[in-house]
Amino acid sequence: MAVSDSDTNRVTARTGKAKRKSIFFLLFCLFNRTFVHMKRKMFCEISPFTYRLSMEKEIMKRCLKDSFQHTLFAKEQADSTLPVLVYRHNSLIRRRLGNVNMQLQENKATNLALAVKHIDGLLIRPGETFSVWKQVGRTTKKKGYKEGLTIAKGQPAQGIGGGLCQLSNLIHWMVLHSDLTITEHHHHDGLDLFPDFGRQIPFGTGTSISYNYIDYRVKNNTSNTYQLRLWVDDEYLCGELRAEETLPHTFHIHAENEFFSREGKDVYRNGEVYRDTIDRVTGECISRELIRTNHAKVMYECPPSIIIKEQEQ
Repeated sequence: MAVSDSDTNRVTARTGKAKRKSIFFLLFCLFNRTFVHMKRKMFCEISPFTYRLSMEKEIMKRCLKDSFQHTLFAKEQADSTLPVLVYRHNSLIRRRLGNVNMQLQENKATNLALAVKHIDGLLIRPGETFSVWKQVGRTTKKKGYKEGLTIAKGQPAQGIGGGLCQLSNLIHWMVLHSDLTITEHHHHDGLDLFPDFGRQIPFGTGTSISYNYIDYRVKNNTSNTYQLRLWVDDEYLCGELRAEETLPHTFHIHAENEFFSREGKDVYRNGEVYRDTIDRVTGECISRELIRTNHAKVMYECPPSIIIKEQEQ
């Protein structure tokens, strides 16, 4: 049976129309999927501008919250040093952290030197609360702060005043060896960002801070007066936690059950951190407290020296 040219043209037209419909449908699905995905984004994720707006909103919320709560913040910085040394610790300033630009470490040294001046000598009297950001204030270029290492969305980044987490880390480590009460403490939760570099303290005892809504705060619920002494030298950030009276106890913080495990394609760092309270006179352990359970995704290439526990088949 012969097919006329008109029949062929009608088939071609129908085929072309069907193709156009298919292309239109695919484009519609793609656009719809993208639109739905965009709708699921948080406001702060839309652009750098909206991220900045979100930050300023959180900063204002924290200021309002503090004004309504009437928290009694520690403010007085004394030149004289309290007589009793509670705990002392030094923290190496310049560390090689994976492939992070070492200039950021140099800048961190500058940032730390500026920040400690606002805390050194601070007295934390009974009933008072110490806040990192209430003392240090906002870090800006005008004040001399430089671009330092920060963590954003679980990845290394940089920002003005970066690197001050090392300051709050040092203070937190000293506070753990005292009777002071931690009222606000944030972690870089769930991530092991860098390989160990001369680690001195257990993994998971660090802090995360960001002006001013992610703070580190400690309240003195004792009858003793505490003092923070902080300074920097060519290599180290140095700190002492001091008190007016001798504490009846000492504290020992240590890690147990540490191991690396493979879970699917990822490696995790596991462990527990305990705080033992020791009687100063008898040396006996009075109590043991689990202060941290770690299960952190490793974000770097594990060196051959790390033994990874494989999943059982």
